[in-house]
Amino acid sequence: MKLSPHLNPKIFDSDVEQSANRNGYGEGLKLAGEKFKNVVALSADLVESTKTNLFAEAFPDRFIECGVAEQNMASVASGLAAMGKIPFIASYAMFSPGRSWEQVRTTIAYNNANVKIIGAHAGVSVGPDGATHQAIEDIAIMRVMPNMCVLAPVDKHEARKMTLFVAERFGPIYMRLARNDTPVVTKEDSQFTFGKAEIFMEKSLDTKKSVAILSTGTMAYQALQAGKELNESGVGASVIHFGTVKPLDVKMLEHLSREHDLIITIEEHQAAGGFGSAVAEYLSEVKPTKILRLGVRDQFGQSGTPEELLSHYGLDSRAIVKSVKEVLAS
Repeated sequence: MKLSPHLNPKIFDSDVEQSANRNGYGEGLKLAGEKFKNVVALSADLVESTKTNLFAEAFPDRFIECGVAEQNMASVASGLAAMGKIPFIASYAMFSPGRSWEQVRTTIAYNNANVKIIGAHAGVSVGPDGATHQAIEDIAIMRVMPNMCVLAPVDKHEARKMTLFVAERFGPIYMRLARNDTPVVTKEDSQFTFGKAEIFMEKSLDTKKSVAILSTGTMAYQALQAGKELNESGVGASVIHFGTVKPLDVKMLEHLSREHDLIITIEEHQAAGGFGSAVAEYLSEVKPTKILRLGVRDQFGQSGTPEELLSHYGLDSRAIVKSVKEVLAS
């Protein structure tokens, strides 16, 4: 197997650095504020949880605390965008865009307003917060919206780079972030290219069966652990990270479908309607391919440690390996 030069060289070590990708967002937002004087930040009473505090402390005159009023925050941001500002609005993903979906649709997306929507604490592995706070439907409700782009960074480094990119690109963008610390997968100086997936691991060539493991957001670490084990056990496994969920890198999808016997998608999200569904929708029309979608199966989240929840929903590396071997053997 061959690894990307952009990967953290300690990615398979037990002491690999861990940090929440929301930390990278906070750092990136402050850098964006330094670079662009029309960047403003809005919070729904979650300034520290979303790491918006770094911007608020550096630029208090460009920060607006909206209180627990995500719907109002979306509308205020749309108005600011109409006046030439670049507003970033941040809350838990369950509330923004969850609670404010209609305002996001009508005041932001419909008007193609230059608003950046940051959904923190997304996915099941936010742990003890439980079902009410675990946004596992957000990719589905946002990718269906016209004019909207959807991003999911793998770690704090990519989140920082994405945030700077988001500030420069005109139009509405949704970026989902995790709450908990996760392994730092990439290097500080690696690149983020909008709309392009990155091959983190290329399969071993001397194998009879092969699988392309497609992940988005922080799930790349579990995918890499599974890919390493599969390659060592005789199954050729490639691991590809999709930091951009919408628009999808369809050229990469077509390439992967030609080169592998199976495609498997992994996401901290409902299996229905999310990243895996987007992959299946495209390939079903242009190149029907055997696809297995790993995600939450029509359930709400629940309380537990991140490790317990990933295992419970079949999203950790052990479950990925087991699923791949079962499908390839059938």
